[in-house]
Amino acid sequence: MILWLCLCWGFSPSAAQPDSELMARYLEQQLLADYSIVQQVARRVPRQAKFLQRLETRPRMSEFHVRSTIISRYAFTTVSCTMVNSGSEAREAVFEMQIPAAAFISNFTMSIGNKTYYGEVTGKEKKNSTDDKERHKKPPSPTEGRENGYETFKASVFIPRKMQARFILHYEELLQRRLGKYEYTVSIRPQQLVGRLRVEVNILENSGIVSLEVPPLRNSKQKGNGKAEGDVSPPPSTVIGHTKTLAKVTFNPSVVEQTRIARNGILGDFIIRYDVSRELSVGDVQILNGYFVHYFAPTDLPPLPKNVVFVLDSSASMVGTKLKQTKEALFTILQDLRPEDHFNIIGFSNRIKVWQQDRLVPVTPNNIRDAKKYIHNMSPTGGTNINEALQTGAKLLNDYIAQNDIDARSVSLIIFLTDGRPTVGETQSSKILSNTKEAIQDKFCLFTIGIGNDVDHKLLERMALENCGMTRLFQEDEDAASHLKGFYDEIGTPLLSDIRVDYPEDDVEQVTQNFFPNYFNGSEIIIAGKLINRTSDKLHVEVTASNSKKYILLKTDVAIDLLSKNDIRGVPGLEDGRGDNNYIERAWSYLTIKELLNSRLKSDDSQEKDSLMEKAKSMALAYNFVTPFTVLKMKEAGLHSEPPQEEFISPSTDGIGEKVQSLQGHRAPPGIRRGQDKQRIKISKTSADGDPHFVIDFPSSKFSVCFNIDGEPGDILRLVSDHKESGVTVNGQLIGAPAPPNGHKKHRTYFSTITILSNKPERSYLEITPKRVILDDGERLVLSCGRSAVVRSRSLEVSISAYSNITVTIRDSISFVILIHHYKKPAPHQRNHLGFYISNSKGLSSDSHGLLGQFLNHEVKLLQESLNTSGGEVGQSQTEALKANPTSTLKVKGRLVPVVWKQRRIYNGQQEVSCWFAKNNADKLIDGSYKDYLASHPFDTGTSFGTINSL
Repeated sequence: MILWLCLCWGFSPSAAQPDSELMARYLEQQLLADYSIVQQVARRVPRQAKFLQRLETRPRMSEFHVRSTIISRYAFTTVSCTMVNSGSEAREAVFEMQIPAAAFISNFTMSIGNKTYYGEVTGKEKKNSTDDKERHKKPPSPTEGRENGYETFKASVFIPRKMQARFILHYEELLQRRLGKYEYTVSIRPQQLVGRLRVEVNILENSGIVSLEVPPLRNSKQKGNGKAEGDVSPPPSTVIGHTKTLAKVTFNPSVVEQTRIARNGILGDFIIRYDVSRELSVGDVQILNGYFVHYFAPTDLPPLPKNVVFVLDSSASMVGTKLKQTKEALFTILQDLRPEDHFNIIGFSNRIKVWQQDRLVPVTPNNIRDAKKYIHNMSPTGGTNINEALQTGAKLLNDYIAQNDIDARSVSLIIFLTDGRPTVGETQSSKILSNTKEAIQDKFCLFTIGIGNDVDHKLLERMALENCGMTRLFQEDEDAASHLKGFYDEIGTPLLSDIRVDYPEDDVEQVTQNFFPNYFNGSEIIIAGKLINRTSDKLHVEVTASNSKKYILLKTDVAIDLLSKNDIRGVPGLEDGRGDNNYIERAWSYLTIKELLNSRLKSDDSQEKDSLMEKAKSMALAYNFVTPFTVLKMKEAGLHSEPPQEEFISPSTDGIGEKVQSLQGHRAPPGIRRGQDKQRIKISKTSADGDPHFVIDFPSSKFSVCFNIDGEPGDILRLVSDHKESGVTVNGQLIGAPAPPNGHKKHRTYFSTITILSNKPERSYLEITPKRVILDDGERLVLSCGRSAVVRSRSLEVSISAYSNITVTIRDSISFVILIHHYKKPAPHQRNHLGFYISNSKGLSSDSHGLLGQFLNHEVKLLQESLNTSGGEVGQSQTEALKANPTSTLKVKGRLVPVVWKQRRIYNGQQEVSCWFAKNNADKLIDGSYKDYLASHPFDTGTSFGTINSL
């Protein structure tokens, strides 16, 4: 018996097969019903089918099953295939399966007749590493250069007469988020019609599944979404069902349905796209059995400006379809540039042609029109001078950054496109790489695109890796233009830069990459690691980043469930007894091996390359992954062994809920010291809290005054109004609740929203509720009150202490603290609400007004008519003696206000304040009447008392 197994780049040609319609009818009628393999081998073949059997030159595929479980973006896939040799002599059977290039094979078993073979992952011998290196340098075959990247797994065996063979392949991958969706793809190319064909995908996402879709099958020539225009329906016989966190998708076409799709048995790619819920969330930390994985994909962020240089190959090899596709894609891309972007275009062959010399131009209708003319007039000629083209692009961008007052928040990048290898100028790959890295100097990122079969994909891949970019390889086909546009869409909207994720050094180890130069809209950053202290009940996480004008810091403590083991048993690829492994640990190992492989690819030091190779090999052997440094060798399990059984995990919600914790918030720049954002401001007594109860503190007089305001639900009260001088306005909106039983009030009111407007030196709006904070300074940012975070801009700082308070500091001279009142089990008369406290008013002018603001720069005198009939002022030495007198008097701006001595609770009821209370809805205490303090909308500024000025 001959047995061989390989991992190769392309398909082998299909063997001859009979007429598809005739075979389909035969299989449908004779074999489909109760297609038991053993029974079928022994079954008498109907006379009318003998002719078809004589035409059959290869074993028939009776079953092709794909089962997959995706748990929190990590996909376990099992492919099971059964082939039957019903002929009178041994025949060769070839099992082929296209798998994503990013996936790792984790196991393979097969049985032929009564013998079983199992795969064992072993390390490659060092002497073969050079051969492997040379073999991978060969140009990819025509079937390899696909957008998402696939490799073909192939196993070939001879099946004895009247017997069967069964193949079971396992592979794993961590799904990458692109354009706001995770895409899981199964290649269905059995190359013949199959009696039983079934694909089953189960998805478990505790964050919640949203936008689940199954597009039509995608064949090799229909990349992109692989559907006819206007056709968005799933493939025939597809069944989709899902709840909030679970989804199950099955594809089970009959033989006749297969024939209608493709008579040659090459149906195409079965695709599932979905995303997870991210309400007010910029991260998701999951912890299980000593490992963690952190998914980071913020939403509601404005795009950053771009400085982009397009470097386009216009050599003779681009003639025809490739250049036409490139031009079509660039026309669309130019149209999508934003007004704040700047750009330039370089065409290269053996000569370098720069559209706009020594500058980047802004995006204007005229510039876009002229750029399209330039691209339209590009003609293919000459050789390929990759080195000089990149040097020119890098110099152009470096000079522009150095010589112009560019927006410090902007993101600079080069998009480089070619279809060939260097033929002019510097042609040595190592020299081109070093020249490019030296020219860029980590100041911006390089994104590379290869079109066609002749491109040096290793060179493009390494150039992108060494310069914080990405690479894509596309086939030269009718959809190449849409793929170019799709790749640009992935990188065309930068949202954050300089993202750094930190965990306490004493708590974690072996953390994967935690610094990222850019975050693009629709993508996702993933970090994983091991916990050092497995007995700890929490993990501290800090994320810093820059966005637009703001520096953002997020920090939170993620709870660790120590009681639940949360083991995932029976996961494909874990059948060898390593039951303590889990999907988070395997995601960590997957990411770590990928980073080791990339680091080795970037390294020029042979000793370092060997060290990285050994680390990657060791980890791959520990987790049974087939990598460039490990191979899958088949071993016989012994005679009369049991045929391999397909093991598969069915998603279950049991115990999984405890292991998924959410991380929500935003972040700030590297260099912020830990603890810097701790509460630094002492909260004063001057406040409006509760029903609401107002307190004004007069430190120099050593007493406080308090009053109530009986407002109506929906009223918006002007608390601080200093728009004309300091540019600051604070308003509070009331919400109603029933009054407590036996009370004298008809209802209660609380502050449901506090709005703050700062108009100097630039305009910023803040809207605060018990659930979230919205900061809008021309760019909208949404933060959860349930996660600690700090956001800093040039003149404003917002610090959130989770479920406790928000501190707003304006120009370091004005500070407000907003307390968050949450009720776990509120009574009918209670509502979640806010309290407003003024902690620093130095930056407010003497003309500030509002219910609280009017007292910040005025003194109030205490009088007592019963002891001092002349109405003389009472000194503070007499205050204690006056407290017992129920009818004292305040002198406010020449007005006399009767007051009584009271005690009030503030700061969430944690502190008691003694104050002089003004009755009758603060009559005579405040300027004017209550209605004079009503604002027309939350950001009404009211430039002077009694007037309204709407912005």
